[in-house]
Amino acid sequence: MKIFILLSRVPYPLEKGDKLRAFHFIKQLSKKNKIVLCALNDKKLHPEAINALSPYCESIHIIPISKFVIVLNLIKGIFNKLPIQVNYFYSKKAQKTIDKLIVDSKPDHIFCQLVRVAEYVKKYSIPKTIDYQDVFSKGAHRQMEKAAFYFKPVLYIEYRRLVNYEAKVFDWFKNKLIISYPDRELIIHPNKSEIKVIPNGVDTDYLKPKKVKKEYDLVFTGNMGYPPNIDSAEYLVKKILPLVHKINPFVNLVIAGANPSKSVLNLESEHVIVTGWVEDMREYYAKSKIFIAPMQIGTGLQNKLLEAMAMKIPCITSALANSALNAIENEEILIGRTEHEYANHIISLLTNEDKMELLVEKAYAFILKNYNWDAIFEQLDELIGNSVEP
Repeated sequence: MKIFILLSRVPYPLEKGDKLRAFHFIKQLSKKNKIVLCALNDKKLHPEAINALSPYCESIHIIPISKFVIVLNLIKGIFNKLPIQVNYFYSKKAQKTIDKLIVDSKPDHIFCQLVRVAEYVKKYSIPKTIDYQDVFSKGAHRQMEKAAFYFKPVLYIEYRRLVNYEAKVFDWFKNKLIISYPDRELIIHPNKSEIKVIPNGVDTDYLKPKKVKKEYDLVFTGNMGYPPNIDSAEYLVKKILPLVHKINPFVNLVIAGANPSKSVLNLESEHVIVTGWVEDMREYYAKSKIFIAPMQIGTGLQNKLLEAMAMKIPCITSALANSALNAIENEEILIGRTEHEYANHIISLLTNEDKMELLVEKAYAFILKNYNWDAIFEQLDELIGNSVEP
């Protein structure tokens, strides 16, 4: 079967959750299918991107979107009632290119990741799959609750538009995917139970436990230009860490990840390190005693938790993040609901190695059982294969 895969970003390097998911989807689907990859690109292309993707694709097509076009489309978006998420990535020039690629490649199936690109293929009767991955509308709503008063009206409009658009997209596609059951419940559609839950997996051959000298007490990872990660980093440094320092003033934290915003860079201090881009995140997981992700906004499964668990690092996170992960509280993961709870969990783990060891072993077993890529993709292969008539 030939599958046309349409993405809003080039899935390399793998510093963002959507790129990681897309890369593994492409890798898995290529085992039984021919892949025509089409990716929009609003940034400088990584020099190794094509080489990294070529082994899995029959052809690769990168469509640049200029900043001028993006700004123009966002202005037009005031009147066309499409969400900002859609207007940002849509261009008429890109539409013509995508139309030609579909006509020329004659795919048996079209696979789209995120509602951002749904507009490009809504007219096609070819069997199609949309991977919602996350529920953007809920993310916009959570951001609105924490935003400055002058941003709230904009975010409210975006929230309402996304709710409506996510429901429309449902009816354009034969197959619908999403990353977790809690996220599926957030889609406002009477038939949302038809959405297939396919979580992310973790590569346990690549992410293995390492015995190295511990240099950091706490680590938080992710794209540090992403609003939910920015919010979490600020909450961690400004609310949680001061409580920890009242008991142990020497506890340190490393914030590791690409594109740190100015507000994240400003968090750096004697006990807080901000790394910026990291070539190999395994180094920071291995050198840290505890992984902490106090996510307060955002939706979807946090890949960072899967990675830390796979490397046998004890994890502390929020109930929000664990709602998608579904690990057992106090057995496989620790949950903080207030800054005091987070601080108590940190101190407890740092002073009790037996508790730490028991937690990581159970978390590791949980990952092997529930988040194995091969098992996950058997579902994906079956879903797409059954949607194409012989």
